[in-house]
Amino acid sequence: MNPSDFEQIYATYSRKVMGYIMARVQRRADAEDLCADVFEKILRKIDDYDTEKAALNTWIYAITRNTLIDYFRRTRPTEELDENIPADTAIDASLLKKEMLSDLARSLRTLPQEQQDIVVLLYYDRIPMTEIAQMMHLSYGMVKLRHQKALAALKKCLDAK
Repeated sequence: MNPSDFEQIYATYSRKVMGYIMARVQRRADAEDLCADVFEKILRKIDDYDTEKAALNTWIYAITRNTLIDYFRRTRPTEELDENIPADTAIDASLLKKEMLSDLARSLRTLPQEQQDIVVLLYYDRIPMTEIAQMMHLSYGMVKLRHQKALAALKKCLDAK
């Protein structure tokens, strides 16, 4: 392949590839990096392209799709929920005021063990969620979500009494 062939491919498909990536990635800088990765792969693998197996645009979109899959696999474990997401303190306050401690303890025992642990560590031991996440080998976002589920379940259980 000569350089003008690659230039033609880039001119024809770069906007389409970028649009495809931008529809799936939040940050423009990440999309631009991914688009560059796609065309780098195309340049490296162009000699392997077989016209009898697939059309050029199908081959390019397969590379684009696989590049996006690799990107999401790499970034998913490191993305956390924002620590500034407000906790539902209205549920916390009403929950603690509404029922006696014994009712709360009985309701707490109905939760899955992991949710019980989160509630006890957070409210009784006063351990921050970030430390609970480390202790339980979970992401901060997962602890926050399970905490919210636990509070909702406790509220539902106490409201039923």
